[in-house]
Amino acid sequence: MAVSTLVDKFRSTGLALAEVTGGEPLLQPGTVPLLQQLQGVGAVLVETNGSQDISVIPEGVIAIMDVKCPSSGASGAMDWENVSRLRPRDEVKFVVGDRNDYEWARQAIRKKQLSRRCQAVLIGTVFNQLNPADLAAWIIEDCLPVRLNLQMHKSIWPEAVRGV
Repeated sequence: MAVSTLVDKFRSTGLALAEVTGGEPLLQPGTVPLLQQLQGVGAVLVETNGSQDISVIPEGVIAIMDVKCPSSGASGAMDWENVSRLRPRDEVKFVVGDRNDYEWARQAIRKKQLSRRCQAVLIGTVFNQLNPADLAAWIIEDCLPVRLNLQMHKSIWPEAVRGV
C-alpha cells in the first residue's frame, strides 16, 4: 500500500493514536515517510526490535525499542548504540521467557541505566510461557524500576483473528 493510502485509512478511523509495528518496521523504506505523515493526523509510536538505528525516527514519534532476550534467539542482533539514541519520550521493552531472561534483562536495565534514559522501561512475559505472577514477584523483590507489560492483544483476540 502507498504511504498516502495508509495515512488516509488511519485518518478515516477518527483515532488519535497510531502504532507502526510488525516484523522490523525500520527495514521498510516507507516507514520513515509513513511516520512523518501520520504525525499530521495524531500521536505516533513505532515499535522496533532495536537492530536498526533508531535515530532515523522523526522527532515527536515515540520509539518503543524491544530488546530481545536470549531465549528469543535474536538477542545478538541488538544494536546497543541505540541506548545512546533514546530520547526522553521513548520506551524500552523486554519480553522474558524464563528466569535467565529476567536476570539478563535486569542486568541490562541496571548497567545501561535505562530507566534514566527514557520515559518507561516495560517488561513482560512470553505469552503462555512464563507466569506473569512470577515475573511480578521478581520485579517487586528486586525493586526494578519497570512497568509490568503483558501482551493483552494475545488474551483479547484469538490467534486466528490477530495472526501469529
